[in-house]
Amino acid sequence: MLKYLFAFILLIHGLIHFTGFAKAYNYGNVTQLAKDISKPNGLLWLLTAILFVVATLLFLLKKESWPYIVIVTAVISQILIIAVWKDAKFGSILNIIILFVAIASWATFHFEKEFKADVKRHITETNFSNIDLLTEADIASLPIPIQKYIRYTGAINKPKVKNVKIVFDGEMREKGKDFFKFTSLQYNFFDNPTRLFFMKAKMYGTTLPGYHRYENAKATMQIKLLGLFKVVNVKGTEMNKAETVTVFNDMCLMAPAILIDKRIEWAPIDSLSAKASFTNGINKITATLYFNEQGQLINFISDDRYVIGEMKQYRFSTPVKEYVQIDGKNIWKYGETIWHYPDGEFVYGKFTLKSIEYNVKEFKP
Repeated sequence: MLKYLFAFILLIHGLIHFTGFAKAYNYGNVTQLAKDISKPNGLLWLLTAILFVVATLLFLLKKESWPYIVIVTAVISQILIIAVWKDAKFGSILNIIILFVAIASWATFHFEKEFKADVKRHITETNFSNIDLLTEADIASLPIPIQKYIRYTGAINKPKVKNVKIVFDGEMREKGKDFFKFTSLQYNFFDNPTRLFFMKAKMYGTTLPGYHRYENAKATMQIKLLGLFKVVNVKGTEMNKAETVTVFNDMCLMAPAILIDKRIEWAPIDSLSAKASFTNGINKITATLYFNEQGQLINFISDDRYVIGEMKQYRFSTPVKEYVQIDGKNIWKYGETIWHYPDGEFVYGKFTLKSIEYNVKEFKP
């Protein structure tokens, strides 16, 4: 709704500038502007109107160029308004609103470019020339429930996985607060475990972008208000270990073909569960995986993840359900992330899988 309200403001503000052109060329009786406007300035009013209309179309089409056009056009508009201040001063309010939104959008685009550049770099560094098929021989030494799960997902006799692109819609919250909606675009790379997760949260009618980056066994998390001001900027030993759990969770849930990785040590428990230790650099974490009789992974539990806001460890679990087939592979559709606090379970994330693609050779939004 706010998107269309802003587009309406942008369009109407642009159309109003046609009055300056009409005044300069005596098209009709323009009483809104008492002061005379020269013909050269009239052409500038016309250009400003056209640029605002073009920017409106680019905004609705989600083109990244629209903030640049709006910022320049709003500055020109303000100069024109100052020249006829008495009659047009209230147009300054619209220019302020338009500039605020445009600058925030530009900052978000710029922030997201960091993520895109990281993804493109890792794709370039990925060796796609030696991708073999995953075979029964590859999984023979794994615990029985892990073998059954990999077969169920349809990974056998399919290319081994180098990377994965994932799109989610969902909701998240902090303890004591309401859920907010988000969309996310994520790329994971597996030769050197890397997780690049860019999220756009919807809060109070604005977009709050966040970037979780895990590479070379180190993790950072940044969230920027309006794309400009860092409201979260976390890194360090606890973050590194916490995100190592997340990376292994992704391997289990999103790319089961990678569970043959030599950095994983498996310990069988029974026919429906297995324990794993995953080591990446100095980070070593453990988790227990639970399955149903069909071979579906239904839960992942680890005690090695931190609640970043508190920097305390609590049990972490990710139950999933509603398996669907996508591109010949079976994968879950809906999952939750849960903290097991002393006073009970707290669901802080709800994830709905929108799309998933393996061995991606170029950046795709």
